[in-house]
Amino acid sequence: MTAREYGQFCGLARALEMVGERWTLLIVRNLLSGPQRYTDLRRGLSSIPTNILSARLKQLEEAGLVLRRALPHPERSVVYELTDYGRDLEPALIALGRWGSRTMTEPRAGEVITAESVAMAFRTTYRPEAAQDAAVGYEVRMGEFTLRIQITAGALTVGIGPHPAPDLVVERLNDQGIHALMTGARTPGEALADGSVRVEGDPALLHRFVETFRF
Repeated sequence: MTAREYGQFCGLARALEMVGERWTLLIVRNLLSGPQRYTDLRRGLSSIPTNILSARLKQLEEAGLVLRRALPHPERSVVYELTDYGRDLEPALIALGRWGSRTMTEPRAGEVITAESVAMAFRTTYRPEAAQDAAVGYEVRMGEFTLRIQITAGALTVGIGPHPAPDLVVERLNDQGIHALMTGARTPGEALADGSVRVEGDPALLHRFVETFRF
């Protein structure tokens, strides 16, 4: 699959041979939110050269981590999606995301916030002990994009787009609204009072949301 071999009989070395190239793990991160067209991936990774994106997708297909399939009529487009083998990378990406977030404060010059990066933030901040065994659905509106979050029996699913039947809608009304809640800079009561967030549904669920997703 790759010309880079480490010559080490080691699981980590073998993994890096498959996913250690630049951009590869971010492609996997984006596909964790669901199947995407080439144009979707290109938009979500706006700095990646097109030849690199094509090469990485081909490598991931050859490794059995990603498959390509045609959507039925009337879509007539091709999407890329993770195989079960590829989705097995999710715990490793979450651990890396948590480790990397220790150095994050404000976005650096030129850094963008995408739907996929925020979806990953919800995965890395998820606290299953706070969610317990409840079944609850959230729709998080971030202005430019919307995320759907479902928790069922402790299992978390995060996708891009509206939730079909959310128990609570949380809408960001300024740049720091939801981030301030997740970092503890604002309590739910403060965020609602100062207008940094708006909710639809039971406001008490906002407290559960904050306890479930916390940096």
